[in-house]
Amino acid sequence: MAAILTLATTSCAITTSASTNKTLGFHALQKPLLSFPNSSPKTHHCNLFSSSSTINKPNNPTNLSSLTTRKLLCKPPNGKHVREDYLVKKYSAEEIQELVRGDRSVPVILDFYATWCGPCILMAQELEMLAVEYEKDALFIKVDTDDEHEFARDMQVRGLPTLLFISPDPSKDAIRTEGLIPKQMIRDIITNEM
Repeated sequence: MAAILTLATTSCAITTSASTNKTLGFHALQKPLLSFPNSSPKTHHCNLFSSSSTINKPNNPTNLSSLTTRKLLCKPPNGKHVREDYLVKKYSAEEIQELVRGDRSVPVILDFYATWCGPCILMAQELEMLAVEYEKDALFIKVDTDDEHEFARDMQVRGLPTLLFISPDPSKDAIRTEGLIPKQMIRDIITNEM
């Protein structure tokens, strides 16, 4: 069986011809057809703008339905997530103060960000990757400076993104960085300074 793909302006057709066993070359696809003369009952029309543009046959190698499923690699911790599958959680000022005052065995990394800040979005992607890497060895928290502007002012946040590294050891001072910094620098601070 040979399949011919015929393109129109808004739809596609896959025609199956049972009369020939030859595979037609590229020359059959060079000229798009706008009408479908002698269309057989085996012709399948589909919209190019729809989410599934393939025929749902079990042996169809171009079927994308198996590629659209997401696989969760690790279960996110409980808490208020920015999205349910994000590991970096968004906390309020009160929740952060309770967390910092309490006993903890891992460092806390506060990310002061804004939704309109381009470098903050890039930093958020790096922090997500680091949160997977340091899943049980560090706690990454986001603070939206538009929602928590008084807390950001009290913490003297002047530029975005600002990271604040708080050690579990109360005798160590917190470390502050401003601006977009590389992942390796964040790793070095967590490993060597906390």
